[in-house]
Amino acid sequence: MSLTVPLMAAPLAVDSDLTQTPFSTTLRESTRRAHDRAHHSRYMRDLFNGDLDLTEYARLVAQYWFIYQAIEEAADAMRRDPVGGRFVFDELRRVPALAADLEFLYGEQWRDRVTPVPATEDYVRRIRSVAFDWAGGYVAHHYTRYLGDLAGGQAVRKLLAKAHGVEGPGALFYHFDDIDNVPAFRKRYKALLDDTPWTGAERDRIVTETLVAFEFNIAVLDDLAQ
Repeated sequence: MSLTVPLMAAPLAVDSDLTQTPFSTTLRESTRRAHDRAHHSRYMRDLFNGDLDLTEYARLVAQYWFIYQAIEEAADAMRRDPVGGRFVFDELRRVPALAADLEFLYGEQWRDRVTPVPATEDYVRRIRSVAFDWAGGYVAHHYTRYLGDLAGGQAVRKLLAKAHGVEGPGALFYHFDDIDNVPAFRKRYKALLDDTPWTGAERDRIVTETLVAFEFNIAVLDDLAQ
């Protein structure tokens, strides 16, 4: 199923206590339901139940290739932005690892073999429309993907090792070797979210865009399941 018009695109009502609550808490609580929907999607359920082989998993990695290219190009565009630049972390970059994984999964000619599903195309268009010149849009999409990779994504890393014997190439996407202490990094990231002087209206707008990002991720998983 392709998501051509993002869900949750209308502004949310600003909670009168929004600016009193740590922004990292607001983001976590506002996206909890969407996060659970993604985790319990048919594709992820089949993956964790062991019903998908490595070829079917490779299709997800291919989608990440297109998505992370867009996000990391946005990071390059944001590098000198006074707000967005605070959230540019070269140690998080996933594109080199994805290239190595795709070569392992598809072979040397992998670039000729991977294609985006319709929802991925929509997702990439959204990133390019909001994350290159709006710091809040960049943060919304950056937060949605990378914090999930550092946390829940590690369960996929363990699954690949246990079910398929894949621990190096093929699973490098989930290896963050340039981060010495992942919990400390996540704490630092959340502190940046909390300390950045967003206005109430900007917080509200970022929450909305983060929900849009989750909806795109769910749509990609739905397309893969079909």
